[in-house]
Amino acid sequence: MCKVEKSNLPPMAPVEPQATKPKFVRAHEPQHDFHWTPTDEPHATRRKLIMAKYPEVKKLFGHCWKTKYIIAATVALQTYLALTAQFMSWPVYIFIMYAVGGTANHGMMMGMHEVSHNLGFKKPFHNKLLGILANLPIGVPSSISFKRYHLEHHRYQGEDGVDVDLPTELEGKIFTNKFTKLLFLIFQLFFYGGRPLIVNPKVPGVWEFFNLAVCLSYNVAIYLYGGLSGLLYLLVGTLLGCGVHPVAGHFIAEHYEFVLGYETYSYYGILNRVTFNVGLHNEHHDFPFVPGSRLHQVRALAPEFYENLPSHKSWVKVLVDYVMDDNINAYSRVKRHNLTDEVKEKMKSD
Repeated sequence: MCKVEKSNLPPMAPVEPQATKPKFVRAHEPQHDFHWTPTDEPHATRRKLIMAKYPEVKKLFGHCWKTKYIIAATVALQTYLALTAQFMSWPVYIFIMYAVGGTANHGMMMGMHEVSHNLGFKKPFHNKLLGILANLPIGVPSSISFKRYHLEHHRYQGEDGVDVDLPTELEGKIFTNKFTKLLFLIFQLFFYGGRPLIVNPKVPGVWEFFNLAVCLSYNVAIYLYGGLSGLLYLLVGTLLGCGVHPVAGHFIAEHYEFVLGYETYSYYGILNRVTFNVGLHNEHHDFPFVPGSRLHQVRALAPEFYENLPSHKSWVKVLVDYVMDDNINAYSRVKRHNLTDEVKEKMKSD
């Protein structure tokens, strides 16, 4: 049975383009439960409206030829830095680990995200291999599993027990004050990585084991030829790049309900250049089969659908606001109960 929207929150915003910019109402009191809604996620509806009005948007579909070269170059850079880390002084080592390693490894996570939608090559097989390549410097085998969960995040956005991007009830109770929210940001890699195993565990397949074997072999090679400093450069760089780091702001920016009634937000700033334009998140959810390199063209083609939506101007500000604003916490997410328990159980083997 669906939960109804809480009485102290406005209904979800309409999907249809608005003639004038609506008055945005920011969260004005701490939330003690998620924003439950019986409505469907908004992106499928907006996609249909845009495709009906602008059928030429289909010309933007398909893979981007540049993606494989960006991934290969970044993996080569990270491998080189890991192998030479043993020769760096400690100040240089720490700086490079955070500024370059954190950014590059986060970029490779977004590369994995890009190819999870088969946007690196035409064939899914080649995209799986490219995703595993992008996974190498990250240090933690995750590309194949990420795809399985991420596609459900798109199809069932906000669905409790299915969309593992959503915080759990326990997280909602814990991450409510400045100190605990800061801890969440620092260690959010562990929450994003561990949450699926608790909320929606899936049986691993052959590709997961192949992903595991390749990544572990890479880690062993880095350790043998670059020493512990090389392996830590990659692993700690991943942790830093997913924590209190400018590019990690998109984790919070994308779906936390900063403006009541809106569950997805875009960001159009410069950090999109190192994250495959993942900041254009409304556009991405509306058209997940358009590569990041062409998402700006979606907005340009149908501006009336996007120009009056709330968006973020800075991922760094998002991180600061998340910690410092007492009205934003782990409960600031939209959730749904639209699927039956039987359907959810079946999905664990998909």
